[in-house]
Amino acid sequence: MANLRQLYRQSQPRFLGLPYGFTLLEVMVALAVMSIVLVSVYRMHSQSLAMHTAVRFYTQAPMLAKSKMVEIEALTSSAFPADSGDFGEEFPGYSWQASTADINSEILGEVAEDLKRIDIKVSLNEDQFVYNLRTYRFERE
Repeated sequence: MANLRQLYRQSQPRFLGLPYGFTLLEVMVALAVMSIVLVSVYRMHSQSLAMHTAVRFYTQAPMLAKSKMVEIEALTSSAFPADSGDFGEEFPGYSWQASTADINSEILGEVAEDLKRIDIKVSLNEDQFVYNLRTYRFERE
């Protein structure tokens, strides 16, 4: 029995009067390091979200603009709209504007009278991101 008590006492840690645990300074340094790391991670995450939104817009906007351009080009020249709208529930936040204009050019001469300029503007979240597409259509009347 005495041997068991001696073994138990020997297995117990001895601190010899040394303090144990963390000091206030160590805790404050650890919190400062953690806050710097967390702020950096948060900033990197918000930048990656912004880049994802921009990349998604500049991938989808050309396709949406081209589809709207095809719809407009299918119309006759007298029916070219100067119109705007959105792309429905499939593309929330996306909107488009179409405009047409006659071409005036001294270099082209009379040929310019038969040209129409068609502009399509696709935007996201009220012009946060904007993509423009322009084409020309030749029509003899």
